[in-house]
Order: sequence, then structure tokens, then C-alpha cells
Amino acid sequence: MVVGDSLSAGYGVSTEQRWVNLLTQRINQHCGPFAVVNASVSGDTSNGGLSRLPNLLADHQPTVVIIELGGNDGLRGISIQTMRDNLQRMVALSKQAGASVMLLGIRLPANYGPDFVNAFHQVYYDVSEAESVPLAPFFLEGVALDRELMQGDGIHPNDKAQPILRDNVWSILQPLLTESGVTNGCH
Repeated sequence: MVVGDSLSAGYGVSTEQRWVNLLTQRINQHCGPFAVVNASVSGDTSNGGLSRLPNLLADHQPTVVIIELGGNDGLRGISIQTMRDNLQRMVALSKQAGASVMLLGIRLPANYGPDFVNAFHQVYYDVSEAESVPLAPFFLEGVALDRELMQGDGIHPNDKAQPILRDNVWSILQPLLTESGVTNGCH
């Protein structure tokens, strides 16, 4: 199950081309048939994700939860401590429900100031370390600074970027699927 914001909801990208759908195809091709629930909501913050998570966990009983939240927290100036607490609570709730967890880190634009940008990004490392869960340090690696891979708003990846996002997740998810017992190994 993916719990994220517009980056994972696929804002401005057709359903078939969204990275979560591409990931589903990859998992089914390499690991066997699995249902992947995209519980992402455009505009969501870590608080919104946290408030929705208990029902999502109960309804879907996921084996793996991928958390891609925080970008909107940063853009809205929500306190770093609040974001950290929310993400850490989401990881803990997911683990309590028996799911393995993966975090997708986000970076803010430099115009937010180096102190805030660095402290914001450090949250992902802190939560990953505190909760012993794998982290993709920068989910938009190879995409964010390439205008040809971004929509006109400069915030959302376009359809050409979606396979790169899928690969950024897959490289960390593949071993997690094996470790969590979802599969005997994905090829």
C-alpha cells in the first residue's frame, strides 16, 4: 500500500502511466501477482496521512506500506517536529499492523533556506534510523532538476518521469518484499 500525496497519486498523469501502476506491473512480472493499493491523496500532509492510516490498515491489511509524505508539510511551513512525529507514528502503526515499511524522502527547493531545507530532509533519515526501516533518500532523484521530466508547474513529475520514480522505489522495495516474506525472492 502506498500512502502519499500528489507525487504518488499521479497528479497530471494518466492512471496507466503513474509510477504506482508501473510498480504494480513490475511486482507482478517479477514477484508474482500482488494487489497494490494506492491510498495517496493530492495535497495530503503527514497529518492527513496519519489520520487516514488506521482505517487504511484495517481495510487493506497490507504486507508492505510505502510512505511518501512530507512535501506538502514543508511547502506549508508545518513544523519539522510535527512532521517527524507524524511520520514516526505512521511507521509505528504500520509495523504494529504487521506491515514492513519503506519511507520515500523528499527535498525542498533551496529557496526555503538551507537551515530549514536541511532539517526537513534530515527527518527522513532520523525516522528511518529510529524505526529501522529502509529509506529512498530522495524519491525524485534523477527527476526533480530535469525540466523535461517535470510538468509546467515545476513541482509534479510528468509521464516521462514515472518509470524513473518506479525504479527509485523498486531498488529498495525488491529486497524488502523478500525480507518481509511476501515472496521467496523477486527476480
